[in-house]
Amino acid sequence: MTLAEAGSWAGNMAELNILYPGHGLEELMTIALIVIWIGWHVWQIRMEESNYADDLNTLKQGDNMSRALKGERILRSL
Repeated sequence: MTLAEAGSWAGNMAELNILYPGHGLEELMTIALIVIWIGWHVWQIRMEESNYADDLNTLKQGDNMSRALKGERILRSL
């Protein structure tokens, strides 16, 4: 009698079924995560460009640039 015949945990690996949930979704989940990751970067870049443009416009108004260079807090805090 072999160990496999005796009911041991050791057996033929080819006869094992799926060992975890979500089997077969790896490619789909990878593609979805890459799309989300790229989308986040696009959103982040657009938000930073918008904030930069707002800050630049604020500094261009009146004497805000010279006041900011003297150490006054002109721009909004992060």
